[in-house]
Amino acid sequence: MRVDNSTVEAFKKKLEEAEMAQLSSELRFEEMMKPHTSFRVGGPAQVYAEPSNTKELVALLSASDSVGMPYFLMGNGSNIVVSDEGIDGLVIRLGEKFSEITSEEDPQDPDCVLIRASAGTLLTKLSSYAAKAGLTGLEFASGIPGSLGGAVFMNAGAYDHDMSEVLEKVISISPSGEVISWKKEDLALGYRSSVFMIKGGIVAEAVLKLRRGNIDEIQAQIRTYTEKRTKSQPLNFPSAGSMFKRPTGYYTGALIEQAGLKGFSIGGAQVSEKHAGFVINTGNATAADIDALVSHIQATIREKFGVELTREVRFIGRGFN
Repeated sequence: MRVDNSTVEAFKKKLEEAEMAQLSSELRFEEMMKPHTSFRVGGPAQVYAEPSNTKELVALLSASDSVGMPYFLMGNGSNIVVSDEGIDGLVIRLGEKFSEITSEEDPQDPDCVLIRASAGTLLTKLSSYAAKAGLTGLEFASGIPGSLGGAVFMNAGAYDHDMSEVLEKVISISPSGEVISWKKEDLALGYRSSVFMIKGGIVAEAVLKLRRGNIDEIQAQIRTYTEKRTKSQPLNFPSAGSMFKRPTGYYTGALIEQAGLKGFSIGGAQVSEKHAGFVINTGNATAADIDALVSHIQATIREKFGVELTREVRFIGRGFN
């Protein structure tokens, strides 16, 4: 439901009372989400904000909580489809402004280094930072287009590796603005899941533990992964990566191809002819096209093979909630 103007004004007033007048003045209204998502679809966010540090993020969350303003938090927009009708309430994007990286020696293990990074840091940037420092463990993330916060939230991974292998600590913020520190053992990391999916909360930053390695070997591994992605994935089209979680005992792309859906399209949305596990925007797709195509794929696979495909990409906004 669209937030009324009085709530929006009360939200702005709360920010100003928290000495965040500049942040309040930088709020955008009816901001189109299309350029902020990798699928290149999506209507307007009623209110849009890009904080540059944890203090500003806490202020946004506290203000929205106090006036009853619903919010949605996003990173690089690489794992979402935003409704053509847009998103009600507040959208908080943790992007380039929220992407600080620092490192320090691990006091417990001289062979390791601890990297602390803000949630908006792109995984590609983080992987490159580690590689240049001769640190191994993040090579798998070199081609993942998402940000660190989203990667922690869903325990992102590739090539049989995921974030659980390198995460050491996470700082999150509750919906009311409380800052919480999490140890690795409390994160409930599983296949594309974490404690934040279960209990909520917003990832603000994370500490990764990486081992010292050979720079040449690290760079060689990254090149190998890059070549594999280039050959097998439709990187020249807007998409959100793998559309579905892998069902136990099956390969999603193979199932979709066996069902005869490779290249099948609805409107501007198409099952990639290069990799059937990807849905792509051929140029003029709408969010409705993508949703209809994904629903058709799910129904077809269920009917032909009795397998339930679960969406890995999140569908957000009016009509999808």
